[in-house]
Amino acid sequence: MIRTPVMSCYRIAVISLKGGVGKTTTTMSLGATLATERQDKILAIDANPDAGTLGRRVRRETGATIRDLVQAIPQLNSYMDIRRFTSQAPSGLEIIANDVDPAVSTTFNDEDYRSALDVLGRQYPIILTDSGTGLLYSAMRGVLDLADQLIIISTPSVDGASSASTTLDWLSSNGFADLVQRSITVISGVRETGKMIKVEDIVAHFETRCRAVAVIPFDEHLAAGAEVDLDMMRPKTREAYFELAAIVAEDFARTQQGFGNPNMQYQQPQQGGYPPQQQPQQPQHPQQPYAQPGGAPQPGQGWGQPPQQPDPGQGWQQQPPQDPPPNQPQQGSVPPGWTQ
Repeated sequence: MIRTPVMSCYRIAVISLKGGVGKTTTTMSLGATLATERQDKILAIDANPDAGTLGRRVRRETGATIRDLVQAIPQLNSYMDIRRFTSQAPSGLEIIANDVDPAVSTTFNDEDYRSALDVLGRQYPIILTDSGTGLLYSAMRGVLDLADQLIIISTPSVDGASSASTTLDWLSSNGFADLVQRSITVISGVRETGKMIKVEDIVAHFETRCRAVAVIPFDEHLAAGAEVDLDMMRPKTREAYFELAAIVAEDFARTQQGFGNPNMQYQQPQQGGYPPQQQPQQPQHPQQPYAQPGGAPQPGQGWGQPPQQPDPGQGWQQQPPQDPPPNQPQQGSVPPGWTQ
């Protein structure tokens, strides 16, 4: 299920009204799990206007931020252009950090977010957004409008559950009822739970409001707030994130049916995050919801087809054709079924 092919960019928004409930930890851990199990590029971006901490959860390879990327959008024509703005975790997950100065990061607004997603969505099949702790700041509108999957973070506590439930109420009454119905609530064990709290009651409440509920147990490695390493998690915690990734993946097929953007340039990442020259991928079986024996197909292949090998003496660095194939839109045009 997790390896379901994704032909059009699938966007996951992780939100919470409260800080310190495990929103960034969930973004990193879910993204790392998807990156480990899949064979394509996964990106997490920090859209928190109040000095987000996503950049602290991975070894930084660049000092560039999401604002720097927005300013450079006119020059971003390929994956390698974007890779200069990302840092890659050992799992293969790439992140784009935000400014650590709140006075600066507030300038990242709704228009900036939409412009960034438009460019990034052509190169990354799955994008996770670590949002801020409010619902009314500028970029949040774009986060919600563009999200295919919403993940609401709660804690196994009365105030944490009340805050998450209030978030769902606000979203339902402000035009996002459909997004709420197919959302996922994550009960994040950011601290050890006392015996006074019955997690089962919190789960039962959110099961009536969301598509699914996932419970993530407390983990000392994640509680440290440092770089996220799947191998350092307790087995139960890693299994919980694996199950969360499968729940998210159940929704992939819904967004892929009848879609396929020829302008997208998804390729299997190589070691170190630098893929060969990009070639547009054609959708093969967008409605195929389950992985077949032998794992997911390589990009550009159908299920059960042998891998394509380069011609002797040529290698993978082949130049793309100068003109697009027949019946395909020109670069930058909108394929049928898509809205501008």
